[in-house]
Amino acid sequence: MTAAAEDSHYQAGPPSQRLARIGEIVAARLAATHGVQTIPVDGIAMFVYPDFLPAGECARLIAMIDAGSQPSALFSEGADNSYRTSHSCNLDRWDDEVEAIDNKVCLLLGIDPRHGETLQGQRYRVGQEFKPHHDFFHVDQPYWAEMEASGGQRSWTAMIYLNMPEAGGATDFPMAGISVNPRPGLLLAWNNMGPDGAPNLRTLHAGSPVAAGTKYIVTKWFRERPWI
Repeated sequence: MTAAAEDSHYQAGPPSQRLARIGEIVAARLAATHGVQTIPVDGIAMFVYPDFLPAGECARLIAMIDAGSQPSALFSEGADNSYRTSHSCNLDRWDDEVEAIDNKVCLLLGIDPRHGETLQGQRYRVGQEFKPHHDFFHVDQPYWAEMEASGGQRSWTAMIYLNMPEAGGATDFPMAGISVNPRPGLLLAWNNMGPDGAPNLRTLHAGSPVAAGTKYIVTKWFRERPWI
């Protein structure tokens, strides 16, 4: 599941030395990795890695998503069903191919695999979207106690585009004024925290509606502590 959109009056969360340090270490690692490009966006540590996955691996993940996807869920209780209209599924993390890709993402970011949630696949058909939301958890929401106990706050997000729809489907960051278009195999990563380790409201983002074709992605979220 993913956190639904939160109004500005919600409490995002306090600064954290632990999360600030995670953000600093991962950003430095990505900036120094050959093939990774820093996106010059104000207020967010954001990177892209073109051709992170080859076409064959993308195709196999797409087949897994088609086989297991169900209507996507939200954490927020009573959320509007029109808010996230995609289909998604948690991939089998013990499948050899999935595990290899999962480990590849963890190695790229330099984060212990124990801190990573299960790789989630998502499919967007024509007209489907995910309206503006944050990936981090808001600490005043009913779900927070369970999330805090199962690994705490989300730090980084790593998203891999598996294909390119015929039209639409960009990932928009409206507060940052940037939009990333799907490209097969492209990995997009960003820190959900600010430099002080507090949730970064500028990471608000949306999966814009697909206008033609189908969009497939996989997303991996990382926690501040081992995910259980």
